[in-house]
Amino acid sequence: MPPSPPAPPSLEVLRKEIDTIDAQVHSLLMQRGDIIDRLIQVKQTQEVGSAFRPAREADMMRRLVERHRGILPLDTVESIWRVIISTFTYVQAPFSVHADISASEPAMRDSARFHFGFTVPYVAHFSASAAVEAVARSKGDLALVSATSSHTPWWIALETSGAPKVTARLPFVERADHPAALPVFVVSRVADSAMVTEVEMWSVRVSGWNAEVARALSPLAEIVAVPDTAFDGAALLVSVAPGSLEKIKSALIEAGASVRSSALVGSHATRYTVPPNGAARS
Repeated sequence: MPPSPPAPPSLEVLRKEIDTIDAQVHSLLMQRGDIIDRLIQVKQTQEVGSAFRPAREADMMRRLVERHRGILPLDTVESIWRVIISTFTYVQAPFSVHADISASEPAMRDSARFHFGFTVPYVAHFSASAAVEAVARSKGDLALVSATSSHTPWWIALETSGAPKVTARLPFVERADHPAALPVFVVSRVADSAMVTEVEMWSVRVSGWNAEVARALSPLAEIVAVPDTAFDGAALLVSVAPGSLEKIKSALIEAGASVRSSALVGSHATRYTVPPNGAARS
């Protein structure tokens, strides 16, 4: 007679295992805090600049996505790590999140809380320009502005060398049912060595902008456009791969527009997209 299979563990045993894991997670977070405390002391003597490190954060998120498995939703893991990163950044150098709520206050607030948690102060503004201006006046704050539409060309304020720049696009992991699905740009001051440049952001001012020109450009780049009636054109925020701006300029000219100026206003990491019931891909 074959031996009977072992009895499944009791609920009490399983709950004790969970309690043990919870204690380990808490202990590791406190250990991380101890390392951050030592890091603060090192930075005071070895590093100058903002505590934001977009390139490092993008690398951390990629590794997180690639190793994730099991029943825990990827969105939950993404939010936990984003809050951990943001909170420890806040501990190193306190900052506020200035959010443009002109399009959707609830969606923007959800994005801010998902990515930065509740410890980091949240400041609402009624325009993207006001949020960006607040960052320009601050020592280390950041702004969240819509990545898909705008009523004003707020990015023009980023054209000068000493201005804040676009440093990230969130959510980093994109999916149709993401709990913080609003696409947003992060604007902040970051050391050049900390930037990630997989996607370049350009401010391009053109004359002769119209629907036909917009259609010609749509397959080539992601563009946010605001009409500029003074020059019968538009102010464009163009997202392209590094080195691709000349192709965009040529397409504009071929479509009948003319380029008045262009300036690099930031960069960010390539985003991960998650198809339905599929693995994340970049």
